[in-house]
Amino acid sequence: MSFFLMPAPVASRRQFLAHSGLVLSGAAVALLAGKDALAATSGHARSGDVVILNTALSAELEAIAAYQLGAESNLLQKPVLELALTFQGHHKQHAEVLASTIKKLGGKPALAKEKYNFPVAQLKSQTDVLKFAAQLEQGAVSAYLGAVPLFGNRELAKAAASILGDEAMHWAVLRQALGESPVVPSAFMS
Repeated sequence: MSFFLMPAPVASRRQFLAHSGLVLSGAAVALLAGKDALAATSGHARSGDVVILNTALSAELEAIAAYQLGAESNLLQKPVLELALTFQGHHKQHAEVLASTIKKLGGKPALAKEKYNFPVAQLKSQTDVLKFAAQLEQGAVSAYLGAVPLFGNRELAKAAASILGDEAMHWAVLRQALGESPVVPSAFMS
């Protein structure tokens, strides 16, 4: 969900997740689900859990900032602005849960950057903003898709798949707002 940076190639995000060797623990799953009692009995989280959670948190913070940029651009008509703010709200909820989970695991949550390097000069119309957001949501789908099979705990995979589903819906709605088919171009994501 890199909204201020030009999206990294999808393969590099997936390669990072696939080659990091980091898998979220059962404790992280329980914490993500808000099950503190279960988390407490699940053992200690590995530091890698916090690293991967912080990677996801950083992406969510970028998404929040990117949708803020779109909202403040004065390029979005009211219905599209409302949509952008709704999606931003989803990303805020994701970020809150991730940050809370990181704290519960004894880690320090990542913070938003003071400034992101977006392609502001390329955003000259509502269509430009929508295309940018759609690319970023597509990248988020691919990143979460790359993470789901890495989870050793089915509950954690389920939690990540839930966020993946939300990102996929964002992408489909943005495609429709652009006048494209909301159906993704392929029967399988990569």
